Amino acid sequence: MKTFLRLVAMAIPSLMAIGALAQQAAPPATSSMSGTPSALQKTVEAYLRNAYAFGPDVQVNVGPLKETPIAGLLETEIEVKIGDSQEKVKFYVSKDGKYLLRGDLSDLSQDPLAENRAKIQLQDAPILGDPKASVTLVEYSDFQCPVCRNLHDVLRGMLPNYPQVRLAFKDFPLEQVHPWARTAALAGRCAYTQDPKAFWKLYDLIYDNQEVISAENAWAKMLDYASQVGLKPDNFKACMSGPEAADAVKASLENGQMLDVNSTPTIFVNGRRIVGPDPHLIEQYIKYELAQQKPVKPGEKQ
Repeated sequence: MKTFLRLVAMAIPSLMAIGALAQQAAPPATSSMSGTPSALQKTVEAYLRNAYAFGPDVQVNVGPLKETPIAGLLETEIEVKIGDSQEKVKFYVSKDGKYLLRGDLSDLSQDPLAENRAKIQLQDAPILGDPKASVTLVEYSDFQCPVCRNLHDVLRGMLPNYPQVRLAFKDFPLEQVHPWARTAALAGRCAYTQDPKAFWKLYDLIYDNQEVISAENAWAKMLDYASQVGLKPDNFKACMSGPEAADAVKASLENGQMLDVNSTPTIFVNGRRIVGPDPHLIEQYIKYELAQQKPVKPGEKQ
């Protein structure tokens, strides 16, 4: 369910007046330590319910209001639940209760990508290519996601042209919509544990055969693919049922959430985010990173 995200993306691209709801009184800026919503939180909830016609069947939770580096501007996370689906979106609201903003704060004195690079955890992640490559492409992906398969095909054709790029894979199974994604993620982790090179063979097999895998046959398919890539079946089965692989998948998912990943595939090229398998944008970012590392010769334009 991406309805709420699409709505706010279209309707709140910049500062937006909360309007008469906020002008009736100056609400307190922060919520109490007890967890009771403040007047400002209630104002924001009422505004969003009215703007998007959210009835009583929709839960709208406005999180605690936190200070930001900008005077007069507070940060909050808003969660919307519709049935079994839920989405979280970061918002900013002015302390006077007049404006609501969806977006990101950028400190112009800092490297805009440093925070992303610092959050990405690559220890124990499958990596394809030169470990010392100057460009790192990190893929947060779901083996059952059709768009992720498109990315797989794009990268398979593109990466041989860029030996300066290494690819790192991070599990981000969307279990609510993809019932066998977690089984495939576990299989990938177990392949990597037994033989890191075998992971990439399994990676190809799963994406290449995505249309014949189902929730009912996923376990059997993973065992078959593991056999095809030369893994020891007994060790593989034990790993699939054990806690280590499950913990690794969970850690990868949590790492993606730290980076505000909410759809797959999400890619980071040296920390620069791309959502979706856009080959032109991926190549643009790769070429840009390589150009920044290329020494400028005398007389050559930068």
